[in-house]
Amino acid sequence: MARTEVRPIIKLRSTAGTGYTYVTRKNRRSDPDRMVLRKFDPIARKHVAFREER
Repeated sequence: MARTEVRPIIKLRSTAGTGYTYVTRKNRRSDPDRMVLRKFDPIARKHVAFREER
């Protein structure tokens, strides 16, 4: 379907090593590289970088 091709579901895994993940969608046309977002990790109890994994 066209929906999954342009905006795929991705997992954002914590760089703190806790194994915590967020699940979101991204626009592959406007952001073709791997996404890095700074979000809250409840296990580490602080904001850390979350990187896209495939």
